[in-house]
Amino acid sequence: MLQLYIGNKNYSSWSMRPWVLLRQAGIAFEEVPVRFDSFDAGSQFKRQLQAVSPTAKVPVLVDGGVSVWDSLAIAEYVAEAHPDKHLWPQDKAARARARSVTAEMHSGFTALRSHCPMNIEARLPEVGALLWRDQAGVRADVQRLVQMWSALLEQHGGPMLFGAFTIADAFYAPVCMRLATYALPLPEAIAAYVQRVQALPGVKAWIDGALAEADFREFEEPYRLGR
Repeated sequence: MLQLYIGNKNYSSWSMRPWVLLRQAGIAFEEVPVRFDSFDAGSQFKRQLQAVSPTAKVPVLVDGGVSVWDSLAIAEYVAEAHPDKHLWPQDKAARARARSVTAEMHSGFTALRSHCPMNIEARLPEVGALLWRDQAGVRADVQRLVQMWSALLEQHGGPMLFGAFTIADAFYAPVCMRLATYALPLPEAIAAYVQRVQALPGVKAWIDGALAEADFREFEEPYRLGR
């Protein structure tokens, strides 16, 4: 059976992407949690992951003797292994666009990711209001999301970005978590998409796991001193 090494569900946005993809697609896998203690070279986190990945980062997918690290590489590996799941759109043009917006997420939106770290358990609207006021990069990233998602939802008719659930929705699921945690302002149609993503069974299962952790990591919570 596939093994997926992941970090803390409350914080690990990159782990969330392949986990949600596998769970939502109904692909069996064993979850291997690796707790965030620190990211220092000698940490237990790093030592455990060094056995399966040269980068010692999460996520890592292990399939027998094959290790796949990096969330996008994992998604492509799974899509290739399970063509019947249609994890990319079947239409060639739509598939190219889905790959493009997924790669854009993989390499972009740095202001949003930097200033709004994923924290599913938290509700930080006051922090979000300050960031919205002071961080032009955050406003620009959200504007790009609104533009992208609006066009895709209109073109494909929803409920997901390309109609049915695809890798693109799995990759933007942690973004939806950020938008909700920090209560960043969104048009009604985009807020509705965020809610639909949160309600997906695979996403809901991840959220439930994150809320059950109760594992406060100070270095992952720059805006909070405690619960």
